[in-house]
Amino acid sequence: MKLRTGLFAAVAAVALAATTPVQAKTFKYAFQGDLSSLDPHSLNESFLLGTLGNIYEGLVLYDDQMNIVPGLAVSWKTLTPTTWEFKLREGVKFHGGQDFTADDVIFSWQRSLSEGSDQKVRGGSMKNITKVDDYTIVVETPAPNPILIRDIALLYIMDKEWSEEHGTTNATSATGTDKGNYANLNANGTGPFMVESHQADVKTVMKRHEGYWKEVPSNVTEVIFTPIKEAPTRVAALISGEVDMVYPVPVQDWDRLDGADGVSALAGPEARSIFLGMDQGRDELLYSSVKGKNPFKDQRVRAAFAHAINLEAIKDKIMRGASSPAGQMVAPQINGYVPELKEPYSYDPEMSKKLLAEAGYPDGFEITLDCPNDRYFNDEKICQAVTSMLARVGVKATLNAMPKSKYFGKILETGGFDTSFYMLGWTPGTMDAENTLSSLIVCQDKENKKGLFNIGNYCNKRVDELTAAVGSETDQDKRNAMIKEAFTILKDEVGYLPIHEQPISWGVSDKVTVNQRADNILDYRYVVVN
Repeated sequence: MKLRTGLFAAVAAVALAATTPVQAKTFKYAFQGDLSSLDPHSLNESFLLGTLGNIYEGLVLYDDQMNIVPGLAVSWKTLTPTTWEFKLREGVKFHGGQDFTADDVIFSWQRSLSEGSDQKVRGGSMKNITKVDDYTIVVETPAPNPILIRDIALLYIMDKEWSEEHGTTNATSATGTDKGNYANLNANGTGPFMVESHQADVKTVMKRHEGYWKEVPSNVTEVIFTPIKEAPTRVAALISGEVDMVYPVPVQDWDRLDGADGVSALAGPEARSIFLGMDQGRDELLYSSVKGKNPFKDQRVRAAFAHAINLEAIKDKIMRGASSPAGQMVAPQINGYVPELKEPYSYDPEMSKKLLAEAGYPDGFEITLDCPNDRYFNDEKICQAVTSMLARVGVKATLNAMPKSKYFGKILETGGFDTSFYMLGWTPGTMDAENTLSSLIVCQDKENKKGLFNIGNYCNKRVDELTAAVGSETDQDKRNAMIKEAFTILKDEVGYLPIHEQPISWGVSDKVTVNQRADNILDYRYVVVN
């Protein structure tokens, strides 16, 4: 077997880079979906943020092992439990030549809270930012926040002067209503790569930023990204040498890559949970045959859906054994994972039918399931399987699958949570369960920027109390106990329908070494082309 692991690739990349002279190298890769925007505040999606993290940067960065290291801030310290002082990096220039200063940090934070932004939860972790001088700021948080530093790693800094010059002081909405926003199609960051050209749905070319403030292991001077939706086409492009890397690779193609010359599969566990959500907030569902009430407000209906889904069948037949059926909303790599809640809801169609009858739906009902078809590993196939399983208990679920470029603009807060039943995947950017709780599970609270990814508006006041306490508690044992209580309540109430933790599955040319992180983000800093 030639199957490599992410750990091997990470070590190999660093070791090789140390002995490889820097020379002009082009790295070509493909992903199943497109780069939907160049605006770093447009969409809170890991592929978009991961790609733009090579162009834009935050005050702190993740290294190859996902440790926090200084970025545009060189140091930080707490002044009081709710105030932090950051010393900013001097001498950094944006790709356009503008100087990086405190004004850019304050502007970017304010922009992350603008109407079109999908980064409001992250920006909302800060109450105020005060400029002390050009390279010193003081950040005030609403409450003590032990994970603030991790929370801001993906809050990217834009140049205030450039943004004002081009009329892009507000973020591009993921709804697609303002695609003419200048930052949607143009970029000006401080990262190691800069955008040379961007053709939506076709190709994005990035060049090495020679004025970057830090040495990096990579010898790559040009990156060419091409979206290739169909998996067989992606794999064929890798084998033929058209590209150097593709992802995701279907599990069934691992052996194909194993048998081909010059390529191999690179696999590892991803810290991403895939789940289904249900609209529990509206009095009547938008897309259902049930009128005058919302069946998902009844816990028996939610439980009926949970017991109707055969997670082992999804694992065996769709994921080829590579996924881990889930019983909770965070993966084992996440701080706050609860081993006692690992067991999924049992597959029991007869119980589902009984619960539906008890809830007043002996013949089931009709519902629309919204699903992306180019974002998660086998996303549309999973949704197809779910609709078939629900049909066996009397629920007629109509699948509405679409590209992620349209999907997120429909179901997220910027699109008015336009869904009744949907799929979503989540990797906490902080690698801490508090992010999942405050983003996905607390009641929707637009004013305080909480629960903005709780699309179905599951709401339990005790969970809200626990989440607020978790966000300010510095004692790890106390934090984990509260996280456990919150997730236990969520599971007992069947607030969501966890599916599985999906695998990371990349295909890589033997001429390339890369670093495979648990969040499935490709960092060009660690790509080396032989």
